[in-house]
Amino acid sequence: MQVDLNSSVETYAGLEGRDLIKSIARDFKGRVALVSSFGAESSVLLHMVSEVDRNLPIIFLDTGKLFQATLDYRDKLISELGFTNVSTVRPDPFVLEMRDADGELHTISMDACCNIRKTQPLARALKDFAVMISGRKRFHGAARTDLAFVSVDDARLKIEPLAGFSALDLQSYMVNHHLPSHPLKLQGYRSIGCEPCTARGGTDENPRAGRWVGTDKSECGIHFLANGQIIRTVQRQAVNA
Repeated sequence: MQVDLNSSVETYAGLEGRDLIKSIARDFKGRVALVSSFGAESSVLLHMVSEVDRNLPIIFLDTGKLFQATLDYRDKLISELGFTNVSTVRPDPFVLEMRDADGELHTISMDACCNIRKTQPLARALKDFAVMISGRKRFHGAARTDLAFVSVDDARLKIEPLAGFSALDLQSYMVNHHLPSHPLKLQGYRSIGCEPCTARGGTDENPRAGRWVGTDKSECGIHFLANGQIIRTVQRQAVNA
């Protein structure tokens, strides 16, 4: 059937966090995937999902440039939260050989590197899902300031259960549920991505200050074409469900 944007927003109005996840998982059973970086703040959303459905598909994007600490943290959370359906997605080896054989593309074009290591693999991983859940929050600022809990992007429903959470909300949740911190967070990293493009730093007001330091880049490049050019997100009025 067809679900239009206005109907979706109205249907889930007022829901956030675990309640939003539960409703979406029920209404789109088998067609929902959580995309998680297993980064500094990921344990909160992952814990909520584990309380709803530990078999809900989780997509983890291994760019080949991640900190070993992130890979270890992923394994720890999967074990502790009891997930049974986590897929690790990697860049196409042929594309890497053609465009980044020496692994130094990020020093020439961060956008192009994000495109082949993140955007393209994620697009392939999500092609059979009608709904994507992510862990972005408004307090991160920049393009995330006006983040909606429910929206439609590229004919797919996008769910942001933690959009309204603050840094204090996240910390309180982690403490209350005894969730382990990412090892690098304890070393001063407030937002954690690929190792070459992540530095220590960040505050409650700007946790992503350590990402792509010295550039005007603020997002990993989800909205880039195959040639690395920026594109505008076009909202569609309907998705298949």
